[in-house]
Amino acid sequence: MPVDFERYHPSDLPDEDTNGRQILEFLAGHPELGFRASELAEELDIPRGSVGTTLRRLEQRGLVRHKGTYWAINVEAYDAHTASEIGLQTVADQFNGDYYGQNPNWDSDLPYFDAEQADE
Repeated sequence: MPVDFERYHPSDLPDEDTNGRQILEFLAGHPELGFRASELAEELDIPRGSVGTTLRRLEQRGLVRHKGTYWAINVEAYDAHTASEIGLQTVADQFNGDYYGQNPNWDSDLPYFDAEQADE
């Protein structure tokens, strides 16, 4: 699907339903704590080998940081924009399957107003 190239801003977040997203959301829920990779693997039921690789990728994006063997969310990088993306996805997940989700053409009969009409 084509996008408006000037308005398109790809997300810094990993795609949903990925190990990276799970780890990032978990760490964001505990911003003051650091976790070992083994603790994250156990807590999130992700294979231990995948956690280390995923954490390094998240670190390259600046989303997590580590001290020794402990990993934490990079609060500075995890700004309001990133938080709002997760919040919007949570809302979308919550209302998935509602009337609007089941009726993709719900807006087809709405009147169209362009910018010039709005100024009148």
